[in-house]
Amino acid sequence: MIKLILGASTVLAVSSVYAQDGAELAKTKACVGCHSTETKIIGPAFKEIAAKYAEDTDTIVASIKNGSSGKWGPVPMPPNAVNDEEAKALATWIFSLK
Repeated sequence: MIKLILGASTVLAVSSVYAQDGAELAKTKACVGCHSTETKIIGPAFKEIAAKYAEDTDTIVASIKNGSSGKWGPVPMPPNAVNDEEAKALATWIFSLK
């Protein structure tokens, strides 16, 4: 019975992350402090990221979770406080912008 409850709560948690709008998730995780959809701020525009990485979800997820440097110039991107599902939802949303 406990396994069933834990399994159901995990499915509900994962579903709620994917159901959340990617744009809203980007706001709540402060992505929009450095990125916008159309134009470069501190970091590249989300549309530029989508075009450069052409559905390479693993690279985007790793950059979101771990940060990166040297990919878009001298300003490094710090790691973000996101879990795997949130990082995947953000990457999926970014690719939807191209």
